[in-house]
Amino acid sequence: MRRAVCPGSYDPATNGHLDVIERASRLFDELVVLVGVNKSKKGVFEIEERLEMLREITAKLPNVRVDAWEGLLVDYCREHDIAAIAKGLRSVSDFDYELQMAQMNRELTGVETLLMANNPAFGFVSSSLVKEIAALGGDFERFVPPIVFERLSAKFGR
Repeated sequence: MRRAVCPGSYDPATNGHLDVIERASRLFDELVVLVGVNKSKKGVFEIEERLEMLREITAKLPNVRVDAWEGLLVDYCREHDIAAIAKGLRSVSDFDYELQMAQMNRELTGVETLLMANNPAFGFVSSSLVKEIAALGGDFERFVPPIVFERLSAKFGR
């Protein structure tokens, strides 16, 4: 069975994230959308909220499951017999960072990384920008799935 993990903070999940998840799910028998837990970082959404939204967003993808993990991604891969990491790339700076991570992950455990070029329609979309637009009262609906729009709007009292 070909298994991969698609890691991220997903705070919040965007349409760009969903595009990468959908495309990666067609390449593997099972894809785990993995929310990384960083207790030193305070997100807009709690981990359980992110998991719940991601489960709703990916419900139509039968080979996708959602999980959370605190620690090294390669340790998760080793414990769950996952041989590949799928990541999206928006820019050259993403590539520089992700290439270094891919090489380190392969060196640590042999896990391979698939770097997927983004859909140009989402190349400028990031969770940080979406949160900033939402906090300042701007229109961000087209950048996120409907459930994320509802929940993020509620967080900022819209």
